[in-house]
Amino acid sequence: MYRRTKRYEQECEKLARWREAKEQKRLTGPSPDYPRELPHLRRTIIIIDYDFGMRFARMDLYRTNRVDTYDCIIAGAPWKTGIGWSRVLEWVRKAFPRVLSARAVAE
Repeated sequence: MYRRTKRYEQECEKLARWREAKEQKRLTGPSPDYPRELPHLRRTIIIIDYDFGMRFARMDLYRTNRVDTYDCIIAGAPWKTGIGWSRVLEWVRKAFPRVLSARAVAE
């Protein structure tokens, strides 16, 4: 075992005092601001498609016990629970597929 010098011991004591002062400042200071409670209805997605007449779609995303997931209701009927944002965007992509261009249809 190595011998601790007097200078090393003084440095350790100084660092311990600094740590103690920092901890005391944290405990006596104001508490941090926590994020506010999320609303029950977090997002509503409304899509109106005019390609072949007017088509309307509505998706409501409700709060769950996790921040990054939603309970999803489409057109008033429950669809999925615990769905993530990527899955929501996948639904939008699949619900409204691309339309062929006029030139591709003519050929």
